[in-house]
Amino acid sequence: MYLGEQIKKLGFGLMRLPRLDDGSMDIEQIKSMVDEFLAAGFTYFDTAWAYPGSEDAIRQALVERYPREKFQLATKNAAWINCKTRDDAINQFNTSLKQTGAGYFDFYLLHNLGEGRTKFFEDFDMWSFVADKKREGLIKHYGFSFHSTPEELDEILNKHPEAEFVQLQINYADWENHAIQSRGVYEVARRHNKPVVIMEPVKGGMLAKPPASVEKVLKDAEPESSCASWAIRFAASLDGLITVLSGMSTLEQLRDNVAFMKDFKGLNDAQKATVERAREELSKIPIIPCTTCNYCAKVCPKNIGISGSFTAMNFVHLYNDVERAKQQESWLVKMHGKAPATDCIKCGQCEKVCPQHIHIRDELVKVAKTLLGA
Repeated sequence: MYLGEQIKKLGFGLMRLPRLDDGSMDIEQIKSMVDEFLAAGFTYFDTAWAYPGSEDAIRQALVERYPREKFQLATKNAAWINCKTRDDAINQFNTSLKQTGAGYFDFYLLHNLGEGRTKFFEDFDMWSFVADKKREGLIKHYGFSFHSTPEELDEILNKHPEAEFVQLQINYADWENHAIQSRGVYEVARRHNKPVVIMEPVKGGMLAKPPASVEKVLKDAEPESSCASWAIRFAASLDGLITVLSGMSTLEQLRDNVAFMKDFKGLNDAQKATVERAREELSKIPIIPCTTCNYCAKVCPKNIGISGSFTAMNFVHLYNDVERAKQQESWLVKMHGKAPATDCIKCGQCEKVCPQHIHIRDELVKVAKTLLGA
């Protein structure tokens, strides 16, 4: 049976659950959200060991209140976070079982493969571990989530054809984005005949409040539809999906999502044209024209995360969201072992090899000022 055959194309992402003023999970609101989600016929819930408090919250709001066969639960193993041995990585699985109380996982993911993270799952032989757990009945289906290039995804799927599905970041803003390459990774998954779970269809909420010119395109076409609905419907119209995850934080967000996805059949031609116009409007907004070819990185004597810095800075240009841009800079630069823009010695070697003729030194000064407070 095709993995997504019995699953409605909206999944409840549990990364951004509502919290009380003291920072604890708002369990009562989460229970209400779970109740309305299930009542509308949706059944897929996505959490992770690495989402603080999420697994415990879904145990209280879902697992302890509904028959196990009434829902699908997905969680993830992040072997690259604080794991020095295979036992450390395996312990994440055991912890997830305990925290969720689920008994088994319908979908279990090796979390965030790509770049230097992939090797941890190989070194700890986590592929054979999840296969063993499937044989034991503790996992129904296993796959992986992924953040990197189409070429690396192809390499992983060639090496591990046993993966039953992949989870990919796909949204209309990133469809042709050189840094994310949503279209490219989606097409690789389809070539390998792997069903896809889509994450970040609203780009962390950014496409719920897009630039004014983009919002105008969407509202002119359908005044009554939310901007977030366009983003989710675009993703859900793709072929070969298990589900599209939406990280919901409020009952209002959930009700909006449920309303337009309950009987969703796919975008028609006119609606697809509207999304294309929205993407064209996004492309008109001036950004740093970095294609992440990383020729600059090969010659930088200070190992500065140039392309990561520019990707982060473009969050400011596109969405005027400095805080999210700072988070991106930390992830794409610091967490990838690169030096910050403040370390630039202005030698100019990067500009000599940049195919886009970017004034890299000037742009790094802006990054340092805007995102690093230099």
